[in-house]
This record gives sequence, structure tokens and C-alpha cells, in this order.
Amino acid sequence: MPQKVGYIGLGLIGAPMARNLMKAGFEVVVHNRSRAIVNELVSEGAIEAHSPREVAEQVEIVFTCLPDSPDVELVALGPDGIIEGAHDGLIYVDHSTIKPETARRVAEKLAEVGVECLDAPVSGGDIGARAGTLAIMVGGPRETFEKVLPAFQATGKTITYVGESGAGQVAKACNQIMVAAQMVAMGELLVLAQKCGVDPERVVEAIRGGAAQCWTLDNKPPRIFEGNRSPGFKAYMQHKDLGIVLDTARAYGVSVPQTAVAAQLYEAMLHNGMAELDNSAVLGVLEMLSGAHVGPE
Repeated sequence: MPQKVGYIGLGLIGAPMARNLMKAGFEVVVHNRSRAIVNELVSEGAIEAHSPREVAEQVEIVFTCLPDSPDVELVALGPDGIIEGAHDGLIYVDHSTIKPETARRVAEKLAEVGVECLDAPVSGGDIGARAGTLAIMVGGPRETFEKVLPAFQATGKTITYVGESGAGQVAKACNQIMVAAQMVAMGELLVLAQKCGVDPERVVEAIRGGAAQCWTLDNKPPRIFEGNRSPGFKAYMQHKDLGIVLDTARAYGVSVPQTAVAAQLYEAMLHNGMAELDNSAVLGVLEMLSGAHVGPE
């Protein structure tokens, strides 16, 4: 029988995930700093709560999808946080992308009050969140993963138990290495085609059925060719995620030169007023460097 669950953090990813839990028959208690989306979800059948503590007190599983490590620590461990609503049997699942060491620290603190924790970052953007086809990569106790699996199946398609606490966040860092590489590579090939006087749309059509095929080429070019660079997944969040990759790589003595260059390109987006655009709009920095423009003016 579907459980009563909570969802905190109702942004581009969190809100559609909460909706998919509701569609699957879960009773969902919601909380968010911005009240408009809370009101919207309540009108669709969700239950409103006014703090993370209030959510935790009412549910068996509480999910979060928040911007960064400090946000997760505040919601989970801060005043009026999840820790203050802890009770026997409560499970905390964090879908945010944060530092692996933060995930481990939060899990250790919540374990002290009997809360089981999973770090379960997601990939697939707003498209995957709405369609319920996200990739979910999970760290934490295997038995806790099994308890939450029915809820994961309501929001994701590829659900992988990676390992102990923090392992999900390590997998997400690896994921973001590949995502950034694809976005930058797509931007480079589109600008090169444009500067060479060849239709970038035809180029994408020609190459995406071969060795260059990837999620980015399958999903992003139509929006770019329409002149739509709205998120999606915001550029400033991609920049934040690459910071997590670089910090983790430094901590473990790993060289990630390609990712370091990608991080610089995303930082240039932030300095040039592109922070709220889609992560694929890193194309704009390459256009500035090359004196080109792809898509309608």
C-alpha cells in the first residue's frame, strides 16, 4: 500500500517528482520556501506543511531536492529541520546534488536519532522529472534502498543502488563530468558548423546516428535551433555541480583537466548574464569567443 511521504524543495525537478508520487497513489506532504508552487500542488491533492519538521512528523519517507550542500544541512539538521521531526521508522532521501562528505555527515547525524538516510541524486533534467524517467543513483544502506524502491519507481526509470552513504553523490559527480563534456562539445560543433557555412541542423542530423550519439544531441538541439535557451537545468547549477566535482577530485588526488576547462566556461556564463539559462547555453560563451551565432537572431 502506498505510503505517506513528504517532499521539500519544489523547483524544476522537485515539483514534477512530487506530482509523479501523487499520480502513483502516494499521499504527499509538501513544503517549499516559495509558497506559490505549494498552493498549486495542494490544489492538486497534496497536503501543506510549514516547515521541514512539520513534514517529517507526518510521513514515513521525506524527500528533499535542494540547491546545494548548505541548504541540505539547514533543512535536515537546522532549527525546525527534519531532525526535529524525527520518529521511529522515518527515512530521509535526498535527491539534491551535494558534496559526498556532506551526504555522509547528514546521514551520521540523523542516524543518531534513528533516521535512515539515502543520498539519491538524479539526472535527466526537467524533461525526465516530468516524464518520470529520471536516472536515480543511490547511496546508503541496501535495506533502506529496498524500502524506498517503490517510490523511486514512481519518479525514475533507471534506479541504481551504487553503494554505502555518499556513493550516490560520487556517481552524480561522475555524471556531471560527462554532462558538462557533452554540452561543451555540442556547443563547439554547432559553432564550428556555423562558421564553416554549413547548416548546424543538418550536421546534427548527420552525426547523431553514429559514434557521436548521446543524450545531449538527442534532446538539446531542437530547442537551440528554435532560439530557446531557457532551462532545463540552469547554468549556475551546472557550475555549482562542477565545483563539487573539482573539490572531490582534489580531495582524492584525481586529475580532471577537461572538467576544469568546462567549469571555466560555465563561470564565464555567470559573468556574462547567462546564469539562469539552460546548461546547454554554454554555447553562448563559445559564440562570443568565435564571433558566431547559432539559431534565430
